Amino acid sequence: MKTLSKFGVIAAIAGSLFLSSCASDYYVADQPVEPVYVRPVAPYARAYWVPGEWVYRGHRYVYRNGYYTRPRANRVYVQGNWVHTPRGYAWRKGHWRR
Repeated sequence: MKTLSKFGVIAAIAGSLFLSSCASDYYVADQPVEPVYVRPVAPYARAYWVPGEWVYRGHRYVYRNGYYTRPRANRVYVQGNWVHTPRGYAWRKGHWRR
C-alpha cells in the first residue's frame, strides 16, 4: 500500500477545501425578498439574536429564521448579505468576527 507524502496530504486537503468553497456559491437572477416575521422574546438575559439566513436547498434559496444564542467573547456578529456578481446574486453567510 502506497502512503502519501506530507505534501500530498496537504495538497489533497487544500484541493478539497477549494472545491467545497466553490460548490457553496449558488446564483439567482433576483435576490429574494426577506419574509416578515416577529422576533420571539429572548429566552434569557443577554441572549444575542442571530438574524435569519438564506440557504440553498432544492435548487432555490429558502429562508431560515433567526435564533438566540449566547454572545461570543471578543467577537462581533457580521450579518449575512446578498452580493451582486456578474453571474447573479449570491448569499454571503453571516459569521462571528474577532
